[in-house]
Parts: sequence; C-alpha cells; structure tokens
Amino acid sequence: MDVIVFIIALFVSGLLVGALARLALPGKDPMGIGRTALIGIAGSFAAGLVSLAIFGEPRSGGIVISVLFATVIVYLVRRSRGGSLTEPGAAPGRGERL
Repeated sequence: MDVIVFIIALFVSGLLVGALARLALPGKDPMGIGRTALIGIAGSFAAGLVSLAIFGEPRSGGIVISVLFATVIVYLVRRSRGGSLTEPGAAPGRGERL
C-alpha cells in the first residue's frame, strides 16, 4: 500500500512541477497530462542531482529549482519539435511527410 501512495504522490508532485514549468514559457505546448507529469518528475530528479552535487548530501532540490529544471526540459522538447522560446512548434504526429 505504501508503494501505491508513493507513486500517486510522485505523479501529483510531477504534475504540479510540470504544469508550473509549462506556465513559465509563453505559448501553448501540445502535450498531455502524462507527459507534463513526466517532465515534472524529470525536472525534480535533475534538481535533486544538482543539489546533491553542490551540497554533498542527499537533499530535496526544492520546488523553485525543480520548476527551473523542468522549464529547461519543456524548452528542449519545444526545440526538438522545431519551435522557439515563444512558439511551441509542430505537434507530434502532425509534421509534414516527405
């Protein structure tokens, strides 16, 4: 039961961090709830690793640093779609075929 509660809490916190990261960049991002949560979890994980490298002990990265890292990940997803800082680019699966 504890594992299920942990997974639900991880998803909810990832969703919160990912949503704040998406709000930090102007323009719409064509991604669903699952991808938003995964980006939030990845941003929190990266913030935790950087915090570990800087402080030398396992700590939480903090919500602000987690949102900052998740925002960078959202930006990298935009760039991979051909977008820019203000334009999200093409939605997945809607690009032109050769």
